[in-house]
Amino acid sequence: MIITEIQESDRTWLREFWIKHWGSPKMVYSLGVRHCDQLPGFAAWDGQEVIGLVTYDVHDDQVEIVSLDSLREGAGIGSSLLAKVEERAAQLGCKRLWLITTNDNLHALRFYQKRGYFMTKVYPNAVEKARQIKPEIPLLGNDGIPIRDELELEKLVRSKGAS
Repeated sequence: MIITEIQESDRTWLREFWIKHWGSPKMVYSLGVRHCDQLPGFAAWDGQEVIGLVTYDVHDDQVEIVSLDSLREGAGIGSSLLAKVEERAAQLGCKRLWLITTNDNLHALRFYQKRGYFMTKVYPNAVEKARQIKPEIPLLGNDGIPIRDELELEKLVRSKGAS
């Protein structure tokens, strides 16, 4: 696996990746619409094949992880991509990493918590607001759990040299 930083020349295949895996490069959540094919990020490659992708956005001294996809579960792809974003946040002098996921995404909740992220906020019924923009967001998610709430998770950035 090789991880590369997303370049402007990658925007075409990024758009295709998002359409293939998510139906659209737009991510809609209660805070608004994100165009994931236009964000900075990192891609994991196996030869010429993209096997993982992370996108993020920098807000002042915070980094929002907007998306994280691993196409081969259990191979360390998601962890490696997340580590790259955490390194970037430290390089930029950011204090906090954060993300939003939905209440049904138990896999993501497990993944992030095992890597030092903790829940900081619950936005009850927030997905209804997102459905006003993107009505195709399903009512039921993973394991038949109704998709209703958004959960915010965060991790504080360790400064370089901290142990």
